[in-house]
Amino acid sequence: MKPLKIGMIGLSHGHAYSYMHEMSSLTETVLVGIADEEPVRGKDAADKYGVPYYSDYGDLLASEADAVVICSTNARHAELVKAAAAAGKHVLCEKPLGIDREEMREMIEACRAGGVELMTAFPCRYLSSVVQAKEAIDRGEIGDILAMKGTNRGKMPGGWFTDRERSGGGAVLDHTVHVADLMSWFLGNAEATEVYAQIGTLFHEVDIDDAGMLHFRFDNGVFGVLDPSWSRPAAFPTWGDVTLEIVGTKGVISIDAFSQKNEVYGGQSGTHWDYWGDNMDRLMIRDFARSIIRGIPVPISGEDGERAASIALMAYESAALGRPVSSGQR
Repeated sequence: MKPLKIGMIGLSHGHAYSYMHEMSSLTETVLVGIADEEPVRGKDAADKYGVPYYSDYGDLLASEADAVVICSTNARHAELVKAAAAAGKHVLCEKPLGIDREEMREMIEACRAGGVELMTAFPCRYLSSVVQAKEAIDRGEIGDILAMKGTNRGKMPGGWFTDRERSGGGAVLDHTVHVADLMSWFLGNAEATEVYAQIGTLFHEVDIDDAGMLHFRFDNGVFGVLDPSWSRPAAFPTWGDVTLEIVGTKGVISIDAFSQKNEVYGGQSGTHWDYWGDNMDRLMIRDFARSIIRGIPVPISGEDGERAASIALMAYESAALGRPVSSGQR
């Protein structure tokens, strides 16, 4: 079985560097080129992996690549996904899938029309605690789910993430989508029908939201509560967390997705957490490649990405209006 030839478009998101490392080491993938708008950054990465650098992503799309991974700023996702679809390239797109509902639908339709797969990068689905929780839920071990409470609290990333023109939103968009996707997945791809949110800037001197509290109702009646924030200080031992408490009619499941860690104490460097658990990025990239090679649908679709991002977008609408927003009113 030949490995999937993948090009990287955009190095703006930090996840790009982890994805490139995994693509260069997996037997199922081979990195064949890097396109980035910043020449120094792009050339340095291309030299490291011994692949061509493209200043114009169109030249990469015209290359031998079978697929591309997109890690640009959020505002460019739609442009790049649609261009890749037109070139016949399968796509793995960094989250959030998009910053506008209409553009996300256009991305999904472009890939459908181009006969290519569109996968949203939600690597948290590959963490052991998450996988085991999903299996327990599907076996009915906690009965019917009644409610879920989650957190995604991290450090403030800075840079273009705080520029609304390029990011589309702050912590609420950045950190809602991972946990919202898990909640929807646990419920069999349920849709949020109502969202109420309080959003603010509480922890940093930035002109964008760094905190929020979201309450939402799914179409099957289940309630969700989520704290997505950039509330961790620079000295915090790790970048953040992903937690979930799932309440059912017969029991409760608690998830601390990154609890597989050692506490390391080191002189001038202070304390940090050394994570030893699952390499979620590696598992996600491998799953994407195997799906394309085998000719089967990708496990995390563009629709999954739209579903999760829409919760964040509804949250911004709710906060602006000061009341709950329902999907029927959009």
